[in-house]
Amino acid sequence: MDASRFTRWVVAAGRFVLPPRCLVCADEGHEARELCRACYTALPRNLACCGRCAVPLPSPVPECDRCHAESRPWADLWVPYEYGWPLDALEARFKFAGSLAAGRVLSDAWIDAGPPPSLPELLLPVPLHLSRLRSRGYNQALELARPLARRYRIPLAHDVLYRARRTDAQSELDATARLGNVRGAFAVRRLPTQKHVAIVDDVMTTGATLIECTKALLAVGVERVDVWALARTPLPGGRQ
Repeated sequence: MDASRFTRWVVAAGRFVLPPRCLVCADEGHEARELCRACYTALPRNLACCGRCAVPLPSPVPECDRCHAESRPWADLWVPYEYGWPLDALEARFKFAGSLAAGRVLSDAWIDAGPPPSLPELLLPVPLHLSRLRSRGYNQALELARPLARRYRIPLAHDVLYRARRTDAQSELDATARLGNVRGAFAVRRLPTQKHVAIVDDVMTTGATLIECTKALLAVGVERVDVWALARTPLPGGRQ
């Protein structure tokens, strides 16, 4: 048995012997998960938001002022959480600290949030550029999409969309720069046979990445593109 397989075996065996600990506060896990009851309850649901871009608002609206002024090319979207504590702590561990365990917790929470408004025929994770994939070791959007695909029995394809060029990290840019950073950055490697697809991502901020992915798919003849993201960042300064 090679070292990596042995390590995975030890970790799996340990979960049967020792109770899981919360990845956020180290308290005892809840329902055999690496998240305690208090942190699980504190996960911020995105229940009052814009129906077109999912930005958190004081009360839900079909379309916020920004969406009224700017086109959103997707048909529907599903963003069940707001990007805030403790979800942001789990996301940081998952995305930047190599914690696939945090990714499993986030996937479980996503499934717990209830079903999407409609079921597509295919799930497409937002792709990473090859250089970033090599440095990180995995695509966080793909890891989140796998359990969703199993839960809803939807095919998953990681080879339809690809990054045509490397871009700067979106987290380091303002809203205007984000749009320019990803403009034309995504392309379709092969045309899917399915006509209704959903793009899967971890965190939606301005929606620039998802807009570009959606445009690329619509341009090659995909009839309907939905957006699924785990969480939506609030407006600067909080809800307005």
